[in-house]
Amino acid sequence: MRHSRHIENHRTQRIGWLRAAVLGANDGVLSTSSLVVGVAAAHAARASIWIAGAAGLVAGAMSMAAGEYVSVSSQADTERADLEKEREELKADDSGEHQELARIYIQRGLDPSLAKLVAEQLMAKDALSAHARDELGISETVTARPLQAALASAATFSVGAAMPLLILAIAPASHLGIFVAGTSLVFLAILGGMAARTGDAPMMAGIVRVTFWGALAMGLTSVVGAVFGTVV
Repeated sequence: MRHSRHIENHRTQRIGWLRAAVLGANDGVLSTSSLVVGVAAAHAARASIWIAGAAGLVAGAMSMAAGEYVSVSSQADTERADLEKEREELKADDSGEHQELARIYIQRGLDPSLAKLVAEQLMAKDALSAHARDELGISETVTARPLQAALASAATFSVGAAMPLLILAIAPASHLGIFVAGTSLVFLAILGGMAARTGDAPMMAGIVRVTFWGALAMGLTSVVGAVFGTVV
């Protein structure tokens, strides 16, 4: 009898790139639309608004990339340091490390004799990987990938930031701020729903959360732009 191979795809396999991608796209839409709305509220010329929006896109994309790379690199450095420490402990006290791993499995519900057997077999195959996964919580699925996070953030920020700039190109001058703010909220709602669906989370909660903070951000920058535009 032929048995088909059972393959499962879990959401945790997407954590690394999904977090950076969602953060980048949302920040791209929100920061650029807020910038455009704020400058428009100051009664600036369309050319000046374009310059501000384009500069915001480039600066934001580079900032996201640099920030993600530095942040995730720090995580990766910590993981490497922990693995090196664990490697030294395995060399210095192999028996103690067997007992430590067995205690972890006992705490998770295994019978002591079975926990000891599991620890022995896993360590016989790859002791460092066993301790990295079950003691330190480091695995291939969730390990830090700085370059991947940086590129994903920069790319998705640029895509997100291009959306309000596209509306800027076609919106009438008399209602430019309203058009950019309204369509950007729609973009944010779509992104919030997509992110929630991809992560198998409640869609409405994701939509409400991102649109609320988006509206608040654009409202505040619009007030700042209007005040400074009046003063100047």
